[in-house]
Amino acid sequence: MELKVKLKLSRGMEPPTYATENAAAVDLRAALEEGETLTLAPGERVLIPTGLSISPEDRSTVAVIAGRSGLGVKHGVSLSNGIGVIDADYRGEIHVCLINRGSEPFSVKRGDRIAQMMFLPIYHASFLICDELDDTERGCGGFGSTGI
Repeated sequence: MELKVKLKLSRGMEPPTYATENAAAVDLRAALEEGETLTLAPGERVLIPTGLSISPEDRSTVAVIAGRSGLGVKHGVSLSNGIGVIDADYRGEIHVCLINRGSEPFSVKRGDRIAQMMFLPIYHASFLICDELDDTERGCGGFGSTGI
């Protein structure tokens, strides 16, 4: 898949790259000004620019923004909305909203890896209105109904 990346917004940062040959996602970095540091107090949210604007060649693709496991495990820092969706027709700068769910302040500076972005196919559903759905073994069993 080819992806056009607008670097005009990048504030001098490089486009994202895959860390390893088999990586599923690219790291997104904080495109803050040189010397700028953002500190998130416990419970605080902050919107951080990435300096990237993208245009996928294939309109049946979505960019998905996910948190970095190391930030979550080590610092309690994650995406405020859990996951981000960048539609194929969005052309604005991608921002990441982090929330500090930890007990200590957390600082972000220019170039820090703050999230990851992967690309997935999109399937549009045709909704068929019906009176009944097919039966399954699980049926209407909800949260925890299949065990621990």
